[in-house]
Amino acid sequence: MEMPLREKTLARILRERARHNGEHPYLLFEDRSYSYAEAYALSARIAGGLWANGVRPKQHVAIMMENRPETVWLNFALALIGAVAVPVNNASRGELLAYYVAQSDSVAIVIDSAFVERFALVYEQCPLLERIIEFPGIPKGPVSDGKFGNLPVTPWQAIAAAPPLSALPDVEFSDTLHIIYSSGSTGRAKGILAPNVTAVMATESLVRLNGLDNTDVMYACLPLFHGNAWYCSLLPALIAGGTAALSQRFSASSFWKEIVQHGATHCSLLGSMTNFLLLQPPSPEERNHRLRVCLTVPTPDAPDEFEERYNVKIASLYSLGDFGLATVLSPNDPRDKLRSAGRPRPEMSVAILDEHDLPVPSGEVGEICLRNNGAWVARQGYYKMPELFVRATRNLWFHTGDRGWMDEDGYLYFAGRNSELIRRRGENISALDVEKVILKHPAVANAAVFAVRSEFQEDEVMASIQCREGHTLDFVDMVEFCAERMAYFMVPRFVEVLDALPVTPTEKVEKYK
Repeated sequence: MEMPLREKTLARILRERARHNGEHPYLLFEDRSYSYAEAYALSARIAGGLWANGVRPKQHVAIMMENRPETVWLNFALALIGAVAVPVNNASRGELLAYYVAQSDSVAIVIDSAFVERFALVYEQCPLLERIIEFPGIPKGPVSDGKFGNLPVTPWQAIAAAPPLSALPDVEFSDTLHIIYSSGSTGRAKGILAPNVTAVMATESLVRLNGLDNTDVMYACLPLFHGNAWYCSLLPALIAGGTAALSQRFSASSFWKEIVQHGATHCSLLGSMTNFLLLQPPSPEERNHRLRVCLTVPTPDAPDEFEERYNVKIASLYSLGDFGLATVLSPNDPRDKLRSAGRPRPEMSVAILDEHDLPVPSGEVGEICLRNNGAWVARQGYYKMPELFVRATRNLWFHTGDRGWMDEDGYLYFAGRNSELIRRRGENISALDVEKVILKHPAVANAAVFAVRSEFQEDEVMASIQCREGHTLDFVDMVEFCAERMAYFMVPRFVEVLDALPVTPTEKVEKYK
């Protein structure tokens, strides 16, 4: 779909696809198929329902919903209005949940009934919130009755049954499509501004470099509050005029059955997921399928074994949520480059720099730094935190904090991440956020949280703790204390107590020790 830069909006693409690909299937979910025309009609009705309930262009709406078609239509509806979607991790709870909704200035939240009790504990910390939309809300009656004071609660059915808007607002290419929260590895989580045009151009690169077309079926099993599901599956399917197959969640035991069921040709997985698949016993479906390409981020530890066993090609990429899609390893790249993250897309430059921001030789590890080669290629900073984006940009390069190296052919290899960032089961975890909770325990004087390697070749969370004088720490109590106050994936798997933590002369913990 060729269009001028100024017309690259999700709203326009949705309208064009509904017009030209009307009866072609866009979304498969369980046993149901939705055509492009049907997807647009459902999204337009939800846009009308949101508008009738006061949502206007450029306003922010938080989304805390499971993987289901309605979550897709909701995101499309916000794009049609020109409002901004703020996806919230479904595991969020406590202060962090309130922070996402409040810091983003969301005026409404669309929330599954399963999460209502959790949000009811913190909604008062969100002063700009004007409305709660509960899914499904009825027929059994809203779970939220009486839990949100004077805030109006609207059942989803009332939104979905509204008539579509007679005239949709004009959406600019530069209007923000998503506010996506970073892990907060250097402080509070940052809301990354992703404009329409940036999202479309990154998706176009993936479609072009991977050779996708309208015959492809892209399988998505990652949660819809993650950028991966949108930017590697749902939007590429839309841009290519193909089909997206949505799963409720990843399951190693049923993965190949769903791939066969939907006739998937492409899928997007986390590197750790490939490890879980390789541990499964052989099945008839694992080679009797249409799957050609498996996009994995990062590249799995045994890509050759994965390709050989399942008769698929591995593809990969390096994309920083704060800045955008940087490199792509396509299925057509040489197989001896399988452990890389590919080469820079034409719209982006990548450099490996030393501590003085000078280039290091090929093969030498340094900091991965990025630069966009044109307007609107990169993300547009952090919501209400512009100074942090400026601080990360110096000497004309955006500094990722990630370590890596490039070979003589220009392929990027990832070598490690910022010490304050932990990657577990596909989730980015801020060590600082975990430490902040642990330090509230009455027995704790100091704490250091860091990553350790697990048996699945990914990160696990470990906490080293120094107790207050005269106090002891019960390990079960500490884990339960954490579980009540943070997302399940943030809870430390390993805890140790030390007499003292190693610190610098300025009392900063030396985590490398």
